[in-house]
This record gives sequence, structure tokens and C-alpha cells, in this order.
Amino acid sequence: MSVGSRVRRVAVIAAPPVSMFNLAIPEMLFGKVEVDGRPGYETVICAPDPGPVTTTGGLDLVVPRGLDAVEGADTVILAGSGAYEDPDPRVLDVLRASAGEGKRIASICTGAFALAEAGLLDGRAATTYWAYRPLLAARHPAVDLQDDVLFVQDGPVLTSSGYAAGIDLCLHVIRTDHGAAVANSVARLALVAPVRPGGQTQFTQTPLPPERGVSFADTRAWAMAHLDEPLGLTDLARHAGVSVRTLSRRFHAETGVSPLQWLLHQRVERAKELLETTSLGMDRVARASGLGSADSLRQHVLRRTGLTPSAYRSSFNRLTGADAP
Repeated sequence: MSVGSRVRRVAVIAAPPVSMFNLAIPEMLFGKVEVDGRPGYETVICAPDPGPVTTTGGLDLVVPRGLDAVEGADTVILAGSGAYEDPDPRVLDVLRASAGEGKRIASICTGAFALAEAGLLDGRAATTYWAYRPLLAARHPAVDLQDDVLFVQDGPVLTSSGYAAGIDLCLHVIRTDHGAAVANSVARLALVAPVRPGGQTQFTQTPLPPERGVSFADTRAWAMAHLDEPLGLTDLARHAGVSVRTLSRRFHAETGVSPLQWLLHQRVERAKELLETTSLGMDRVARASGLGSADSLRQHVLRRTGLTPSAYRSSFNRLTGADAP
């Protein structure tokens, strides 16, 4: 049995007025995880005061569980709240206690303010939504605030920037617990983008409109079907029907990363899926994912996951019986 097969409990704290979108992200994504035919997570939503919880949109949600639900959780996620400048002391106490017990703790959007107020971000790398970053930096100078990234993990503490970046954070957690194949499957079921690297930009600048209606979605789909080939900037530009210079500029505007950064990320993700779901040798995994050689595969997987390809396969093996390597 792989290490990713244990059912994990996620407690999501809804501190009023809570963002409904922030609150829905963990429930939606963790609820779609299935491992060996059973749920990979149990997700529970809780609040300082059980019952009606005000949202930033002015509606009330009924949350029947109190903060005692955090006690049995492996991961605690604090959803963004409109009261980020004055976090509930009870939430701060729960966060500190959870950190003391070694739980994984995460925040979405303005939830980072409560983590900082609880002292959990002192000396750690962290982020929040770009519009609130100056305030967080001013109020908590001990935080190593990262500019223009989607999410940051520093040890057991994770923070994400605004809104949809919470999706990237949750997919990262799923990938950490259950591997790339499960995380990408959840992304497909939820009709969201596959796992994106945390260092991708927050898109704080409005992207320029595509020239002559050009979008590179078709080129990205084509590249995904040809990852085992030696693709480069010239190949991508030729498929898109634009110059390399235009490709580079517009691709970054659409995705937040350069074409080659995007291509490498997709190749590493493909390699991780093959390590999880096939018994192919390392050289064949490297060739099938476009990484070239077993040495290159080792270098990139180790850099991305902290594990060698063999150790990654052992940790996230999805094969059983005679199919197992």
C-alpha cells in the first residue's frame, strides 16, 4: 500500500465574514479525491460560533461544527475573511495549538493575516493576495513575504494568494499526499487547470489582448500530445503561426510563465504520472516525458519533489500485484 492511501482529515475554518468562494474550494477539490476506491479525504467545515456564518457577499451559511472539529484534523485551512485585520482570538488559539501539534496549516487569500497574527509566519516565506501584500508587510515585518507568486510552502505552513490561487494550493496538497496522477485527475474532474507551480505569477498586470485574436490554447494542447518529442521555441511558434518573439511575449501574458518553463513543468508532471501508474524503466519514463535521459529525469524530479524517481515511485505507486515494478 502506498503512503498516499490513508484517509486524511481536512478542517476548513470559516471565520466570518467568510469568502464563499474560498470556502468552496477545499470542499470541492478534496471531495473529488478517490484512492483505491475510497475517499482520500474527509473534509469538515467549522466556525468559531456554530450556526449561521455571515459571508462577504452578505448571505448566511449554516456551519454546524465548532472549532473542536480541528482537533482530529491532519490539515487545517483558513479561508479568506473580510475581518482579516481583526482575526478572532479563538481562531488564533486554534491555529497556534494546531501548529504545536505539528499539523499542516494553510491559508487562502486574506487568511494569511490570521496566520501571521498567530505568529506562525514569523521568519517563514509566505504570500497573500497582491492588493493586501503592502498591509501584511507593514503589520508583520518578520514575515518573508514573497511577491507575485500563487502559493508558498515553508515547512508545514502554506499560504496562497487571492481567490483561484486557493485551487492551486489545494491541488498542491493533494499532489503532495497522493501524487501527480491523483491531483491531475481531480483537476480534470473539477474542470480546472492542471497543477501549476507555486512560483507562477499572480497576474497582477492586466494581460494584453491577443494580437489578431491569437490564443495559444491550441498550441499548448498540441504540445501536451507531443511531450515525448524534442520541442523548442521554434516548434511552438511554428505551430502557433507567430514569431518566436511574439510567442514568448503572448505566452507569458496568457500563462504567467515562459513557454520553456511551462514545457518543463508539463514534462515533469508527465514523468511523475508515469512513475506512479506504470512499471516503465527510468530511461523509458524519461523519453516518454521528453526529459531525455534517466540522469535528466533524476535531476528534475529530485529538484521538484525532493525525492529520486525511484523513491517517488515507491511513495506514490498506484500499481498492485503483478503490475508493480
